[in-house]
Amino acid sequence: MNAEKIDVLVIGAGPSGTIAASIVNKAGFKVRIVEKMKFPRFVIGESLLPRCMEALDEAGFLDAVKAKGFQEKFGAKFVRNGDVCDFSFESQFTKGWNWTWQVPRAEFDKTLADTVESMGVRIDYETTVTAIEFVNGESFTTVVDKNGKEEKIHARFIIDGSGYGRVIPRLFNMEKPSSLPSRKALFTHMKDTNRSMADEPNRITIVVHQPGVWIWVIPFSNGLTSVGFVGDPSFYSSLQGTPEQQLRTLIESQPEISKRFAGEEMAFEPRVLESWSATTDKFYGEGFVLTGNVTEFLDPVFSSGVTLASVSSQLAAHLVIRKLNGEEIDWDAEYMRKMMKGVNTFRTYVMGWYDGTLDKIFFSEKQDVQIKNQICSVLAGYVWDDTNPYVQNHEKALQRLVRVIELEKTINMN
Repeated sequence: MNAEKIDVLVIGAGPSGTIAASIVNKAGFKVRIVEKMKFPRFVIGESLLPRCMEALDEAGFLDAVKAKGFQEKFGAKFVRNGDVCDFSFESQFTKGWNWTWQVPRAEFDKTLADTVESMGVRIDYETTVTAIEFVNGESFTTVVDKNGKEEKIHARFIIDGSGYGRVIPRLFNMEKPSSLPSRKALFTHMKDTNRSMADEPNRITIVVHQPGVWIWVIPFSNGLTSVGFVGDPSFYSSLQGTPEQQLRTLIESQPEISKRFAGEEMAFEPRVLESWSATTDKFYGEGFVLTGNVTEFLDPVFSSGVTLASVSSQLAAHLVIRKLNGEEIDWDAEYMRKMMKGVNTFRTYVMGWYDGTLDKIFFSEKQDVQIKNQICSVLAGYVWDDTNPYVQNHEKALQRLVRVIELEKTINMN
């Protein structure tokens, strides 16, 4: 079988794949994308972070996304028992973008894919990768389309942005368990006729339902709002009925959202997502690099997924361009260690959310403005800024802050 010869094969047409494909294509290399699914397709991860905007801008996607009129997002609000902690990206410590979007991902991802196609990048949908062989640093990838036709693609390099499909890790047995506990989400999109039009649409709201269980509320510009409960799988064991009945029971039990969503129409039968955390041994190998959720997916609580996907694909694209131009790349130092820095920062905040550390910080009576702005930068996705002490020493800084808060609380009680 003759194999088509290209410079870069990108696996996956989600944001990770299309961002990388666009940047490499702009550098003058022949790029092709293969995607297992038919677009548009539903996927979770609807609240972007400002750091994503840098990657979308470089890829040349901003104008197309703006034209869709997606809901602009200016911050994040945390709610617990009536107490509110509101973060505005305008006040963040790190210089960068101070806004982004909240998007129905089916339409958002299709917009990026259509845009990269308009740039001359071929996308083959409903095409499955069945085998990959690496020979002298180059690859021969076998793909099968929806009609069963088999083809072999010869590429100088592969960028795997296949998301939950995790093509290369699964083909080459690179997967390993995540260090994070298993969690489950029950969610849908709902009509939102009781939405406040003051500042409600332009931020994600995260509600503490009970220790270890939280709710996301993500308004879209189309009048729908994404609503989901996240917690340990055992939390759902006492719920009765269909997924819709279970979600309605949960909504009605939570004062902060019950008046807004009780009785509202659901756009689709609530879906379940669980055991999502995953990782892999290495983010690269001879002839390939992994990006986005293929490397590691943590948890939806701080919307880190699309941020890690966009930044990893942006960084990987530049390294691949250098590689194709004949440079030697230190993938460990220039890619994996750098990406793990962001992953580990987000991981500290995810773990701090579930163990109650961030509850104590977010809902403390006295909040230092500078510290809040530094934490806001993390929530905006700027998790590589070493000038921010809540990035550079993320774990120790949070622990130290909690000790100070608890000490002040003890002094005030006495």
